[in-house]
Amino acid sequence: MSEPLTFMMGKHPAPVPGDLRYCKNHMWCRPGEDGVHVFGFTAYAVRLMQDVYFLEWRIEPGLVTAKQEIGFIETQKATSGLYAPVAGRITRFNAALLEDPGTINLDNYGRGWLFELTGELTDTLDPSAYFAHLEAGWEATQRVLKGQINASDE
Repeated sequence: MSEPLTFMMGKHPAPVPGDLRYCKNHMWCRPGEDGVHVFGFTAYAVRLMQDVYFLEWRIEPGLVTAKQEIGFIETQKATSGLYAPVAGRITRFNAALLEDPGTINLDNYGRGWLFELTGELTDTLDPSAYFAHLEAGWEATQRVLKGQINASDE
């Protein structure tokens, strides 16, 4: 287990717990000893999305390929497809999120988990590598965010 890290998004901290794996699409993975891994959105993703209003799963549990669309999300900032971060078999979606997707905003590393999946985690990152991934993309992310703010002021 690594030490927990905190990525600063300006004045806003985005915790990177040390006991999780991470995906480049800003999902975390809690590896299961039984081979069933739990996935959810990182604090970084939740901060960028702001409030989650709507969530819909577009597939039934089963085999998925990496980057396959598995759902749809509507947030304060955008509407977007949700994509599988790795290949495997989705065994269960968090059905409670369909009733209250705001749980993602309040408890993204706990009750706000998205789905369970069995599969290889070879394409996931340890906390340090994910932190470096955030650092490498932060300048571009800030430009996009500032462009959105400027566009909404016009």
